[in-house]
Parts: sequence; C-alpha cells; structure tokens
Amino acid sequence: MIVDVVDGTYELFRHFYGQRRFNKGQDKPFGAVVGVLQSVLQMVEHGATHVGVATDHIIESFRNRLWPGYKTGEGIEPALLAQFHPLEEALTAMGVVVWAMTELEADDALASAAHIASEDQRVDKVAIWTPDKDLAQCVRGDRVVQIDRKGKKIRDADGVREKFGVEPMLIPDYLALVGDAADGYPGIPGIGSITAAQLLNRHGMIENFPPAVLGERRELALLFKNLATLRTDAPLFRDVDELRWDGPADQFASWTERMGVPRLVERCLKAHAALDKN
Repeated sequence: MIVDVVDGTYELFRHFYGQRRFNKGQDKPFGAVVGVLQSVLQMVEHGATHVGVATDHIIESFRNRLWPGYKTGEGIEPALLAQFHPLEEALTAMGVVVWAMTELEADDALASAAHIASEDQRVDKVAIWTPDKDLAQCVRGDRVVQIDRKGKKIRDADGVREKFGVEPMLIPDYLALVGDAADGYPGIPGIGSITAAQLLNRHGMIENFPPAVLGERRELALLFKNLATLRTDAPLFRDVDELRWDGPADQFASWTERMGVPRLVERCLKAHAALDKN
C-alpha cells in the first residue's frame, strides 16, 4: 500500500501563479481550485488509492507567537486567498480527505500524516507531495519520500543528504542555522549551508554543540530549530484505510457545474470504477 499526502496550499499557489502566465491577470474565481482537483484526480487515475490533502486553513500558527517575523497571510492576493475555502470544500466533495489546519500548519499535517501512516506495517511507502525543504526532515530511507512534482524529483534519504549535506533528522538544525526566508526567520549570521552541514556532521544536533561554537547565539538557534521542527502528533486519523478514496460524493456534481468543469464527475466515476476492479 502507498499513502500519498499532498501539500494543498502549495498546489493552490502553484496553479494560481501558473495560470497567471496565460490569463493576462483575469483570474477565474475557481481557476486554481480546478487545477488542484485535476492534479489530485490524475494521481488517482495513475493508481493512487490512499490520499490526504493538507491546507493552511488560517495562514498564521503558534509559530507566530514564538517569532514576530514568522510568515503571515499578509500580501497574499485576495483572488488567491478567496480560493482556500472552496478548495477544501471541493476536495471533500470529490471524496478526498482534507486536513484544514488552524493552530498548526499544512506542513505539520503532512509530517503527522507521514508519521501515522509509516507506523502501519501494511504501508509500503509514504509519498509526501511538496518541494518544501521543511518536509525533508520526515524522509526515512526509501519508505517515506518527498516528491517535487514541479522539479520531477523523488527525494529519499540519500537524496536529502545529497541536497543538504546532512541526515533528514538534522534538517530542523540545518534550517535553524541557515534560516528559511520563506518562513521568515534569518538563521545565524555568518553560518551558510556548507558550514552548517560541517558543524552538524561533526557535532550532531545543535543541543550537542560545544558552547564556544554558537556562544550567545545558541538560544536563538534553538528558537529557530523549534520553528523549523514539524509537529508529528496531530490526531488526523487512526487507520490509513480512512484515507482510501471511495469516489465522489453526490454534491460533487454541483461543484463541478459551479466551477465550469462538469467532465470531472465522469473522470472521477471512471477512476473509481477502475479502483474497484483492483
């Protein structure tokens, strides 16, 4: 069994700005939503059986209380922000499990889902669909992998080591040292990617660094590590069979009419019929 967990927020952004190249700024109300639905449906059409999608229902999280510069929803275009709720509702109508996060982030949901699924011996592989470097910390061997759809890369533990120079479990420490501009924390001045990897490979996690390495900056590094560490204890589901896609609900037809893509219903029914045969 393969479990696929998808970063719905990233996919929404990807489709929204991807369509900007062609729509001359005339954003369709559900354009990005349709793009995400089609991407998830394509996964099912290619054999995915157990799927979950995580979204940032509210952009801010507990991390904003820890670091004032942490990312917020400020600056997100209204035409994009208006598609978050429709995305969650349309995916649910399509029969896909959605984790709309509030206190935690979508990344925490992906990490939690990967952790829960990997504990099940029936699961052969967990695929985390996002290019976000935060999720590299969840990779385990070749059983829990990260998939960058846009970059067409599948990153296992060897791939994480090749890209960052450290083991997956040290990614929070690595990001704490080098910073993450996308998430809004700067890292430790004077420590770049090469130095960070060297320090972590020599000493292990930041907590094990000799006092002289970071000096007064140690507490700041540990704060950034806390920001970078994804939570894996969100109670998203108890059994991976809860993620099995069983086809669209009746209300999906009205959603597709509203979005102007009625053929999605036919594709969903066909994909479900093929899934039943297997």
